[in-house]
Amino acid sequence: MVRRDASRRSRGRDEGGGVRTRDACVNDVCGPRYARVATRGACAPLDLVADRVKDGYVKSRARVVHVTTTDISLVLLLGPQLAAIRDAGYEVIGVSAPGPYVERLTELGVRHVPLRNATRSMAPHKDLAALGELARLFTRLRPDVVHTHNPKPSVYGRVAARLTHVPAVVNTIHGLYAQPDDPWARRTAVYGLERIASRCSQAELIQNVEDLPVLRRLGVPASKLHLLGNGIDLTNFDPAHISQVERAALRRSWGVGDDSLVCGVVGRLVWEKGYREVIEAARVLRERAPNVEIVVIGPRDAEKSDMLTAADVDAAEGLGNIHFVGERADMESCYAAFDIYALASYREGFPRSAMEAAAMALPIVATNIRGCRQVVDDGITGTLVRVRDSGAIADAVVELASDDERRREMGFASREKALKEFDQQRCIDITLDVYESLLARTEGAST
Repeated sequence: MVRRDASRRSRGRDEGGGVRTRDACVNDVCGPRYARVATRGACAPLDLVADRVKDGYVKSRARVVHVTTTDISLVLLLGPQLAAIRDAGYEVIGVSAPGPYVERLTELGVRHVPLRNATRSMAPHKDLAALGELARLFTRLRPDVVHTHNPKPSVYGRVAARLTHVPAVVNTIHGLYAQPDDPWARRTAVYGLERIASRCSQAELIQNVEDLPVLRRLGVPASKLHLLGNGIDLTNFDPAHISQVERAALRRSWGVGDDSLVCGVVGRLVWEKGYREVIEAARVLRERAPNVEIVVIGPRDAEKSDMLTAADVDAAEGLGNIHFVGERADMESCYAAFDIYALASYREGFPRSAMEAAAMALPIVATNIRGCRQVVDDGITGTLVRVRDSGAIADAVVELASDDERRREMGFASREKALKEFDQQRCIDITLDVYESLLARTEGAST
């Protein structure tokens, strides 16, 4: 087990003692995969002894496996968390479908193991195959903690971990995939699977407070529920770090005039993100606020059936005041080049892009849904509008575009809210505390 002091300064440092694993030995202390090393009685896997022996004992690290659908989630959604868990002294492994982000994951110091049957499309036979694949993987890796994410891996990942007797199973609910006002059939399926899968975990980390009462009604014990919230790197997303020269250069590269106001939109190019309403709002803004240009940043998502096609993007850009600029890695600079941020999604858990926009001191126009309500204080840091209402989006943008002082006030309030509520370090600390509590409980049960 990894130990940390209250100040968190000792993360990743061994405190001078060997750590006994949970396995029983060939001589009644450790299992056959483990060896006793030197004089301190520490035990470790035989294949790790060579590089873990120092000063007469083994520096043993707990192994944590994070399971997601895609490698992009491991990097963009969980990257800072995985790096922090690694720095805390854990061995961290990411499991997902292979993809172009694996190299970036390796650069974070996180090993990647491919999950060949993981898919985001509706394919129950692939999900069953992924469950079996994960069970075999957990048997081989023997993790101390399995931590699952995303709707499908959170179900088959928790089940596979329980079937293979993983000591600590943790799941993060980034937003239940059904909401109280969804159709009965969807709620029945999603809530039913959640009820089953939650029995396979020891801890459920809940990003959105609105999901807590739903989980309680599903019978998830209160002792398992931990309100996690969500956070970002507030040091990185700081408007003070971006110069006016950099802001102007980026806007010019998008074809935005010096006298224009930029309304930014960030998200995968799928209709569920509200792009139909964004495009229609652009049509209205062309007449009512011709100085407003919309810049859309985000990748195409070929696995989703509701993705925008190249023809859809070309037709939208034909309006003249909306620009699709693709995926970018310099997001802090992009937010600094915006004047307003808009999020028209139909469904969110706890939107990272909106938190980033808030941290960059932008007023936000967002749909009045779970997730957006946690980021935007209506009338203070931005404006909440009805879902699927392009006119309401256009009205809110027009109002902000016509009032420089209101934009500044809302932007300042957004930044203040982000500093108070969206620090990723708090989420990391909660996660590490849960790990340590579960591992301590496991260690205590085995002695």
